[in-house]
Amino acid sequence: MDPVIGTLDLTAHVDEALAVQALAFGLGPDEVAVRRQIVLRHMQYQGARAYGARVAGLLVGFVYGMPNSRIHWWSTVVEPYLRANGNHAWLDDSFVITELHVHPDHQNRGIGRRLITTITDTATQPRSILSAIDTDSPARGLYHSLGYTDLARQVHFPSAPRPYAVMGAPLPLRRP
Repeated sequence: MDPVIGTLDLTAHVDEALAVQALAFGLGPDEVAVRRQIVLRHMQYQGARAYGARVAGLLVGFVYGMPNSRIHWWSTVVEPYLRANGNHAWLDDSFVITELHVHPDHQNRGIGRRLITTITDTATQPRSILSAIDTDSPARGLYHSLGYTDLARQVHFPSAPRPYAVMGAPLPLRRP
């Protein structure tokens, strides 16, 4: 059955979305509780929006993002890494993909691609930025196939055990 992609009231469906993220990202209950507060705060930012993928009414994937602001926590962490590579201008006039997750049982079916292209197609900014765990992974492969390139690698977030890569792409994203 093909998933239905549509807007998602992430505030109302935060627990359903975080259940998908917990499975996709291997999060425990304490991490989910912290992320719940972060998601609810993010959805109050101007321009924040979310899309979901549903199969038979069940949420199997979601994406959310917002216009980037240099005062957001994420930007303050990645800015020195981007500056060191001459890429700090990417923080301006960009749409940031904050989270993109697909339930493990539904991965490798194009759902992530459809979610990220759907949300970025609604952006008025000329480019998109995101961060992903800095390893050779299917997620990074997807981002590269959409036109994202590495802007900074080995980015360390304070509570993350593994380093991340910050990636950027001009919009609209590349299609196959």
